[in-house]
Amino acid sequence: MAPNRTRREFVRDLGLSAAALPFILNLPSLGFANQQRRKQRLVILFSPNGVIPGAFWPDEEGAKFTLKASLKPLEPFQDKTLLLNGVCDRVRGDGDNHMRGIGCLLTGVELFPGNIQGGSHTPAGWASGLSIDQEIRNFLQADPATRTRFGSLEFGVMVPDRADTWTRMVYSGPNKPVAPIDDPYQMFNKLYGRAKDRELLKSVLDGVSDDLKKVGGAVGAADKKLLEEHTTFVREMEKELRETKESAGHPVPTLEAGVKKENDRIPVISKMQIDLMVNAFTADHTRIATLQYTNSVGMARMRWIGVEEGHHELSHEPDNNEKAKDKLTRINAWFAGQLAYLARRLADTPEPGGPGSLLDNTIIMWTNELGKGNSHTLDNIPFVLVGGGVDFKMGRSLKYTRLPHNRLLMSLAHGFGHRISRFGSPDFCGDGPLPSLT
Repeated sequence: MAPNRTRREFVRDLGLSAAALPFILNLPSLGFANQQRRKQRLVILFSPNGVIPGAFWPDEEGAKFTLKASLKPLEPFQDKTLLLNGVCDRVRGDGDNHMRGIGCLLTGVELFPGNIQGGSHTPAGWASGLSIDQEIRNFLQADPATRTRFGSLEFGVMVPDRADTWTRMVYSGPNKPVAPIDDPYQMFNKLYGRAKDRELLKSVLDGVSDDLKKVGGAVGAADKKLLEEHTTFVREMEKELRETKESAGHPVPTLEAGVKKENDRIPVISKMQIDLMVNAFTADHTRIATLQYTNSVGMARMRWIGVEEGHHELSHEPDNNEKAKDKLTRINAWFAGQLAYLARRLADTPEPGGPGSLLDNTIIMWTNELGKGNSHTLDNIPFVLVGGGVDFKMGRSLKYTRLPHNRLLMSLAHGFGHRISRFGSPDFCGDGPLPSLT
């Protein structure tokens, strides 16, 4: 690139489209990207209905531990994994445990009184505070050096259309739930523009590909590899849309209405959403993302792994039902496999303008609204962390004694340099961040 050439002149001279700009201007060879500060990222992944403790938590503590059946898919990333047993949702108040489990999971604060009646206990409303992902988002967005186009992106997979306490885990403030986007087409449009139909989408894809070719001669070898990967992603997205239309057995909905949600397409939707998320990180559209599978009391039937029963109904089976326990173990192993796929995609993607991979600068936290489904306990909530986005010492199994999860949420903020002294209910913050993480 010519010296002292401005972004405006570069864009004008090459005639680049708005859809390609975030990615292209993030390439370090062009000299426009912010390379002074490490790009830290956070992903929070949610799955519902608790786990089978004996098939989930390692027996050992420390650096030498064996992953149980539900976590076997994470073996390739065991040295980058941190398992936190004994972290509990101590928040009480209105609502049943499913409602408080998801509503207080990332907020660490009580639900407002309301008229949404759960399966037991009192009715409740929305959470009375913002969620930790939004707290960190606001912190990053306040600094021009870490500000991104979207701030955060909320992905979903088969989240019910209704809006209630069971279907929302992200809050931008008290009484302000944020709905996840569980339609990959809609998320694609959010990232690349408001395509109104397939023809317009094709023109967007063509324009992006042309723009990527235009800058090919102005970048170094490492960035050329990223350009090739980005071009491949765009074309694969087009192929996904076309193949989905051909194989779905029904007309694919128009893009503004989104993909038709079907239980048996959960694996396809999951992969599409993860691929879009990784692409958004590469383009630096955002550094904060959530991925919510179904909802609290999720009813998915995972026939693709041989489970015909609904997830929630299985989670209520007693401990002596070995067949149900086996199916629940396989269900959580499937979720662990989605986490492993995300980790692999991040690990295989170079960090634009910096050393290592996206995974080296991303912390993924997989969690749940319950510790165990049939008891509805809020103790021993699953918290599985993967990646290198913060300075936690990974590759360990830690066991605590009923420590409040507010302290973990504070620790995440501290990992991003946001030194808050409390988060959520002050009753559970007095001892500071969770010990032994660093």
